[in-house]
Amino acid sequence: MKNLTPLLSPQTIAVIGASTKKGSIGNIVFSNILLSGYTGVVYPVNPNAKSVLGVKAYPSVLDVPDEIDLGIIIVPAAIVKDILEDCGKKGVKSVIVISAGFREIGEKGALLEEEIKKIAQKYNIPLLGPNCFGIINASPKVRLNTTFGRVMPNFGNISFLTQSGAVGATALELASAYEVGFSLFVSFGNKADVNENDLLLYLKEDEETKVILLYLEDLTSPREFLEITRDITTNYKKPILAIKAGRTEAGQRAASSHTGALAGSDEIYNAFLDQCGILRVDKIEDLFNYAKAFAYQPLPKGRRVGIITNAGGIGVMAADAAALKGLEVTRFTKDTEEKLKKILPPQVNIANPLDVVGDADEERYIQSLKAILEDENIDAVVANWTPSIMAETKRIAKRISEIALHYNKPIFASLLTLENPKEVIEILWEAKVPYYSFPEEGCAALALMVKFKEWTERKLTEIKKFEDVRTEKVAEILAKYKDKKFILEPDGYEILKAYNIPVMPYFVVNSLEECIEKVKTLGYPVVLKVVSFDVLHKTEAGGVFIDIEDEEELKEKYELLINNMKKKNFNIEGILCQKMAEEGVETIIGAKKDRIFGNVVMFGMGGIYVEVFKDVSFRVCPMRELSAYHMIEETKGYQILKGARKGKVYSIDTIAEVLMRLSQLVCEFNNFLEIDINPFIVYEKNKGGYACDARFILC
Repeated sequence: MKNLTPLLSPQTIAVIGASTKKGSIGNIVFSNILLSGYTGVVYPVNPNAKSVLGVKAYPSVLDVPDEIDLGIIIVPAAIVKDILEDCGKKGVKSVIVISAGFREIGEKGALLEEEIKKIAQKYNIPLLGPNCFGIINASPKVRLNTTFGRVMPNFGNISFLTQSGAVGATALELASAYEVGFSLFVSFGNKADVNENDLLLYLKEDEETKVILLYLEDLTSPREFLEITRDITTNYKKPILAIKAGRTEAGQRAASSHTGALAGSDEIYNAFLDQCGILRVDKIEDLFNYAKAFAYQPLPKGRRVGIITNAGGIGVMAADAAALKGLEVTRFTKDTEEKLKKILPPQVNIANPLDVVGDADEERYIQSLKAILEDENIDAVVANWTPSIMAETKRIAKRISEIALHYNKPIFASLLTLENPKEVIEILWEAKVPYYSFPEEGCAALALMVKFKEWTERKLTEIKKFEDVRTEKVAEILAKYKDKKFILEPDGYEILKAYNIPVMPYFVVNSLEECIEKVKTLGYPVVLKVVSFDVLHKTEAGGVFIDIEDEEELKEKYELLINNMKKKNFNIEGILCQKMAEEGVETIIGAKKDRIFGNVVMFGMGGIYVEVFKDVSFRVCPMRELSAYHMIEETKGYQILKGARKGKVYSIDTIAEVLMRLSQLVCEFNNFLEIDINPFIVYEKNKGGYACDARFILC
């Protein structure tokens, strides 16, 4: 683990490239350090200046008469390596390279970046950047702004890590507008050395950081990132909210199975971030909208929300937003209903959401809000107020702030006003009550808090390792396919059986007579499929016939299948005859090797439905036991499996076990590019299921 204290909380700084030229980055950075109220000592380094902004300058970092914790390099890219060598000789403990012109500009810049990385490693100097915006430590103990931005944020308990300097600069402006304070702000740029994982390890232990915000474009080491963030969110219970940019992948390779086609990188990123316990958001403003709730409100005990309003329409909108986010707009207790009857006029409908009606004054609204907050059926409250002649919005904000301090429940205020909104926000913020322009935003924030609370309280399970697998059998099969692109279906079935994944009974024959004889033990109806290295997609090639009821039909379809293959000059390795599955629920279970995350498993509703509805979920391998069940629960098809509308309950345990066994298979054998079990037919609870088709694509 890198020691990042000299980088993020330095006592002495040298700004190499500090400039007297007004408006230059070197001038702005040095000025920002001075103006931020930095509690340490800063030295400007410039061979062409005697002083910078009234502070004595030194021609070289080697001339600075002090030990240096942090060197900030703001010079042309071509000479950064020379400056870094001087920093190494001086014993500088960390550096920030703000200079651009490295990997982001192409091959020439990438070579320069590799050089400075090697120098940093030679001298064991943690290097942030290059091509970064800098850092801000807003702690009263440090008060440091090394960026070339315009904003020094207030101190708070939120830390923000960003891969993009431009996004970082925008975020600082927004944070100021949203009244959000920071503990640390770090722009890490090209991450030649210090990366998101190093910074997360630091923030994990940082007592001044309660909430972590991330802007990411890629990951340095996904496996390490997963371990660190799971630890932060599970054991340290610090929420992480992230924007992952690049939701589309133009030019994605056309996959040769359903699994590959559906496993777009963004879907896998979603699954991966879920496994980390990270809450993904879409917009920068959402980061701050939600972060202020996490930073200053208690986590709700559950998902039951109380809604109060002085306008019926707003209450309906809030209730819709809550329900759509998975919150429960629950009924008030009898005690609360009785309290409200004494507060409200007789014409008011006592229900959740509660509309105190448009003629409500300040006292009616506030007493009703108190009653809801005291209700044991309510875990959180979204308080809505529209402009009214009966009460000033500022007064409502003031009263909400006063009572919020007396209840250990999250309160979200949606006071829809254009009259001095900044003043209203400031009044609420005195009591750390988050303000939202519309109730939908408050409901979204609350839903994320519920999700994180449930994550921290989830049952912890391990990665289950099955000991009853026959790895030697799989190795034996794979040895036959060294120069092949895919595995023939019978051998695919044998691989599944070696990992105790149930397969619908089958046999392979080379003649009609043999097929007629063997089907007597299998029983009708049956399916016929061609086994050929020339045929990957059997249906399109006329290489499969299903639901064959008797011997006469078997003869007809067998001959037709053979003729179909001969017409296209396809070689035939054999004919697979398989028992026709009884009616159940078709699902798809698959795996693929992702270029970023490695092995990934997939689950969804099978057959043609996977293509039409794309109702699938993913997990990065290896997979914990509970993750397998969560995969199933995430799909819309789960409602069918668990017996929606008093229907049959299906064997979810079987699906979960197959997912875990498939995860173990792809972790133990690195040969598979894609695996597609479609369909895996599952039957009623305790009756299991079977793989009825399997496709294995090799790397």
